[in-house]
Amino acid sequence: MTDAVDSAISLGLTGRVVLVTGGVRGVGAGISKVFGDQGATVVTCARRPVDGLPYEFRPCDIRDDDAVKALIDGIVADHGRLDVVVNNAGGSPYVPASDASAKFSTKIIALNLLGPLSVSSHANAVMQGQDSGGAIVNISSVSGHRPTPGTAAYGAAKAGVDNLTATLAVEWAPKVRVNSVVVGMVETEQSELFYGDADSIAAISKNVPLGRLAKPTDVGWATAFLASDAASYISGATLEVHGGGEPPHYLSTTTADIR
Repeated sequence: MTDAVDSAISLGLTGRVVLVTGGVRGVGAGISKVFGDQGATVVTCARRPVDGLPYEFRPCDIRDDDAVKALIDGIVADHGRLDVVVNNAGGSPYVPASDASAKFSTKIIALNLLGPLSVSSHANAVMQGQDSGGAIVNISSVSGHRPTPGTAAYGAAKAGVDNLTATLAVEWAPKVRVNSVVVGMVETEQSELFYGDADSIAAISKNVPLGRLAKPTDVGWATAFLASDAASYISGATLEVHGGGEPPHYLSTTTADIR
């Protein structure tokens, strides 16, 4: 979207209190920006303090359930409510499954699956008591829907996030809606760590039907939509934000005319 189009869109989020976990850089920063630009009160969290953020920041390790409860309680104490939670915190370094220790895999699953469950559970306890309920959006990944060599535990955890989304949407309805955004390749300040230099990113982009990697705000807009009243009848859904997906590898080698 262009800045002119962005400024013309209103999702009715003014005054909503929104928690974006891991909302300080990369995809999380894009999500925080969209909610902030839409007039929401944005609270972000990460394990370590971050200076200079335009949003309220609270340190929290989402793998620590007691710390998560304190985070949610603190937000409600200061703002009187919690309307939206975006479970964005997560990730994994590249480690082949044969080299990954049990301790490593446990930490990855705790961060990417059990952490979002903890945050969602404590948020739900608050939202169930609010007249307007609330919305939870889990940031998932295409890694949960295809093989992910080098990030096996991460891919498995993200698959779990999508199943968790569908289950919680049933358990917590009608007060709380729960959805997930299935994210493809995103160009961030750390893109070169994952995709290589600018030439590599350009080459990879050619494999995406829309011809580019996502911007963090592309994910932010999808997330804000699911959190808004415009999506009031959407729950238990997975919204794929991947530019059309990744064409099957055989298409690059076949001699058939597939046009």
